[in-house]
This record gives sequence, C-alpha cells and structure tokens, in this order.
Amino acid sequence: MNRKRVIILIITLLILLIAALTFIIVHYHKDHQDPGISDDDETEWIPVERYGIVVDTLEMHEDVIKSGETLSVILERAGIGSNAANQIYNNCKDVMDTRKIRAGQPYVLLKTADSLSVPLYLVYENSKIQYTVFELFEPYNVYQKENEITYISDTISCVITSSLWNAIVEDKGDPALAAELADVYQWTIDFFGIQKGDECYAIYEKRFVEGKYIGLNAIEAALFKHNGKNYYAFYYQQDSSKKGEYFDEAGQSLRREFLKAPLNYSRISSGFSNSRYHPVLKIYRPHHGVDYAAPAGTPVFSIGNGKVIEKGYDKGGGNYLKIKHNSVYTTVYMHLKGFATGIKQGSSVSQGELIGYVGSTGLSTGPHLDFRVYKNGSPINPLSMQSPPAEPVSKELMPVYLEYITPVQEALDGL
Repeated sequence: MNRKRVIILIITLLILLIAALTFIIVHYHKDHQDPGISDDDETEWIPVERYGIVVDTLEMHEDVIKSGETLSVILERAGIGSNAANQIYNNCKDVMDTRKIRAGQPYVLLKTADSLSVPLYLVYENSKIQYTVFELFEPYNVYQKENEITYISDTISCVITSSLWNAIVEDKGDPALAAELADVYQWTIDFFGIQKGDECYAIYEKRFVEGKYIGLNAIEAALFKHNGKNYYAFYYQQDSSKKGEYFDEAGQSLRREFLKAPLNYSRISSGFSNSRYHPVLKIYRPHHGVDYAAPAGTPVFSIGNGKVIEKGYDKGGGNYLKIKHNSVYTTVYMHLKGFATGIKQGSSVSQGELIGYVGSTGLSTGPHLDFRVYKNGSPINPLSMQSPPAEPVSKELMPVYLEYITPVQEALDGL
C-alpha cells in the first residue's frame, strides 16, 4: 500500500471518529438536558390576557365598588382629569348607563408597571359574564365584552329526607338546582306533596369563567321518583326556530295547561274537605280549596292562561281574584295581601304570571293562600285535578327522539 493511500485511509477514519463522537455528545445532551430548556436560543413569550388585554406587563389593582361610589369618584381617585372624565362619560352613552354601577361589583384598574404608574384601563364587571372596558387614554373608548364560558356536565342523586333543597345541599349540589328542578316538574309534580324517601336524579351543566364556578346552565335530563312512580324529563328541541322543552320517556310534554300549584316554597296547611273545623268561626263547614301556608308577601301566580273575571274584597276570603281559564275551569285565589301591578277585572293573564301576594286578609289566623278550582261551576280538589299535556314529540321525530334519550335514560338509571 503506497503512502498516499495510507494518508486517505487515516483521514477517512478520523472523519468517521469525529462523526461518531458528535452523535454521542448530541444525544447525551438531549437525554440529560433540563426539560424546561428549549433547543432554541430564545424562549417563546406567551402573553397573559385578561379582559382581552395583555396584563402581564401591567400593574393590576383589583377592588369592589363601595356603597355610594360612582364612576366619577373612581376615575378621580385614579388620577383622571375632568376633561378626560367628561369624554369617557360621553362615550358611555351608547354602551352602558353608568348610574347602574352597583355596590359590591368588582372592578380592575390597570396601570403601567413603571415608576410613572400611568392608568391605562378601568374594567367594571357588570356580571360574572359581561364586563365594560374604559380606555383611559385618547380617544377614551368604552366597550363591552363577555368572558368565555366553559360548560361542564355533572350529575346529582339524592334521597328526600325533608325537602328537595335540603337533599341537594346534603349531596354538595348547588341549591339553585332545587328551583330549576321545580321549574322542570312544575306541571307534573306538586312539590308541596313530596315525601320522605322520594328520590331525585339529574344530569345538568355547570358554567365556569376562568376556572371559577358561576352557576347552572341547564338541566339536560332528570328522574324524580315520587309516590312509587318514575317521572322522567328529557330536554329536547323539536324545531330549531323554537326553544326546546322537556318530554317524558314516551315523548309526552311535561308542560300542562295548568301548573300544579300557584306558588313556590310553602306547605299545605289545610286540604280539600266537605267538613272542616274553621279556626276562626269555630264551626264545621265545607272547605272546598287547599290552604298553602307561606310568608306574607310570597308571590302568587296564575296556574294557567285566562281572564280576571272578579277582583275584590270579601269578608271571609279577604282580597281575592277569580280567573276564568276556559269554558270548563275557573280558579280563585283568596286572603291576598295585595294584587300585582296591572291586575284588574278584565285583565288577561298568562300561565305563571304574577297576580298577587300571600296575605292574611279576611277570616284568617295567619298568612296563607286559599286556592280553589271549579270545574263546570262545581268545586274540585286542586290536588287531584288532571291537566291535559301540551303538544308531544311529533310522530315524524319520535324515532330520532327515542334514539337520543336511550343512552341518557340509561345514564340516569345508573346514577
């Protein structure tokens, strides 16, 4: 082998050796480097935003509106001059009424993070969702935006021991869920008649803003076991142009022509009877109604659409209203403390419309509502009145509806 070939061989071996060492060093470095360190020379900066403003380069001062504080007081305290404040007020006119700024609502003042500490933005939180931004620099724009809402599905299962509200609280649920369930079943379950041992199950959505719980969104489905019967409720939208409603497992609407009761959150103190001992007159006589004991001032609602045919005062029934719903049914509401604004003889009322307030007028020993129902002129027990349902799921949509609720019903039954 001549000298020239030897030199080429040595150079080739050296190149291979260098390549091998480089490969080993690079892979060792990758395997042992800090996982927080990037291979790039520069670390990527990800800005932190709040209210649509990059805030990690600003000073943030959070506070709440104090009693008696106005926008002008807050602006003055932030060092905003009168001319600038006037411009801000002018720009507010088409955005919000500053007189509606409420004590207790949060607000944030954003300033430059330097020795000058110049105020740049004032953000007032109108609600947990909506906020108003006041730019504290020319041209002093004012605008409103909404926080992004995250929806998370959750479930609850509880057994009634005293009330639905207590059962939900004991199960660590949002107490507002009791009112939502009462709305869902207001036509089919009399919540004044729920019993110990009744069961309630629900699948519902919760709303979050920036990881903070802000309240319920909607009940997707529910099951109430009452008096040995299962009452299912599935939210379903038949027509995209109309709001959805709740149907049972057979596609029948839970909505009825009449509500089960004319008020919320009370107890039945006296039922329908042909011979009841009157606590004031001290005699036995018919009581063709149901007494709902409730605090004075509790709202009273019409159980159905109709027209007020009588409004007045009776020595026995005190302030009362009589509503004719159709050619068959008439309802009477007695011992009212007062009437809702605009309610008069001849007024048309809608189902669930406020008509008056619980009181103790007339022959009464305490605040309560004496509620009566007449069918073809004869009194009937309100608690046993059967009300026809609203429009069911259409025949054309029934296969789709049943396919939709099957897994949901299985989920409810599995809670």
